[in-house]
Amino acid sequence: MKKPFAPRKTTNLSESIHKRLNMYALAAGAAGVGALALAQPAEARIVYTRTHHVIGTKQSYKLDLNHDGVTDFSLENTSSCGDWCGANLVARAVAGNAAEGNNYLAYALTPGANIGPKQPFSGLVMAHYTNGFGSYSGQWRNVTNRYLGLRFQIKGKTHYGWARLNVSVHKLSIVATLTGYAYETIPNKSIIAGRTKGPDDMEQPDAALTTPTPEPATLGALAMGARGLSIWRREETQEVIRQ
Repeated sequence: MKKPFAPRKTTNLSESIHKRLNMYALAAGAAGVGALALAQPAEARIVYTRTHHVIGTKQSYKLDLNHDGVTDFSLENTSSCGDWCGANLVARAVAGNAAEGNNYLAYALTPGANIGPKQPFSGLVMAHYTNGFGSYSGQWRNVTNRYLGLRFQIKGKTHYGWARLNVSVHKLSIVATLTGYAYETIPNKSIIAGRTKGPDDMEQPDAALTTPTPEPATLGALAMGARGLSIWRREETQEVIRQ
């Protein structure tokens, strides 16, 4: 016949042990919250894409700023001849979008320029040459690291961005190189030409810098259960004796 089950004895813990248990419980909870915060990716404010695409004569590039599969702008390098010949580099926008500029000339912005609601957006021609008059027009003649200000739509909301280009113009030969582009994810918010990160793109602080670190040996003893607890109590007693 099996002996009846004997109930376990209740162990009364000292006040100091209770305090330690509470401390480690709080530390473990804080560490868990910190780990959760680290698991949450920082919400991007500026999305930047690095690229290197050469647009030669009679070539074009379909620019999709937010990578949704929809062309936002077409950078076109065209040439034609009739009574005279001409070459054009234009930033052609799809419906609802526009390039920064005035009187159909697209601005060649320098780094740090503000691109936003207060700027004019009627730009189209970046560079033009005609041999009929032997003349050039446009701000994009022989420039390096200049920025095309862009206004475009995402799900019916207006966003601002930029495209960085190097352009070489030698009479009827125009060559443009797109080296990067970016856009602001918050609708109607300005973006700075050349900026690739926003204030919310910073990494989250390391939880180890903001939460207490429990002693490994003590946590290991707690993980051992009753046996570990008895070891911990002996260490507690020895600590009291040493004091």
